[in-house]
Amino acid sequence: MKLTAPMPLKLVALVLGTTAFYMYLGQIVPQKEVHPPPPVLISAEMTTEELIQVGLELANGRGICMDCHNDVRAPGFDGIGSRAGARIEGMSDIEYLAQSLYEPDAFLVPGFAQGMQKMNAPPISFSDDEMKAVIAWLQSQGGTATVTLDTDLGY
Repeated sequence: MKLTAPMPLKLVALVLGTTAFYMYLGQIVPQKEVHPPPPVLISAEMTTEELIQVGLELANGRGICMDCHNDVRAPGFDGIGSRAGARIEGMSDIEYLAQSLYEPDAFLVPGFAQGMQKMNAPPISFSDDEMKAVIAWLQSQGGTATVTLDTDLGY
């Protein structure tokens, strides 16, 4: 006479064994903990050069700009400071760059599709001062940064 475990007991053993296997597997896989970037402090006394550095930190960090702006998904930033003033007739470089951040679908560079999010809206949620810092950094890419914290972006 052959003794076999009842069917529910086999099912429980299978479930427990599978759960134990995946728990073990989850423990041996390296875990990556991602923390939010540290807050960027912007003060009224900042020079344009300091604003450029903050803009670079924001573009590389919370703005995640470099993920897309690589000339494949979106236009790269090389030389944007010298091109920005000539993109739209009658619009200054500051106005164009501000519009590109606040209303990214208002003008699309030929050959690239829409898809950039508004940088002052969630999940990025740059403040107006952070937007000015990013614009200062963008201006410095092939041009001369003229934005200060007193600059009115019109938004």
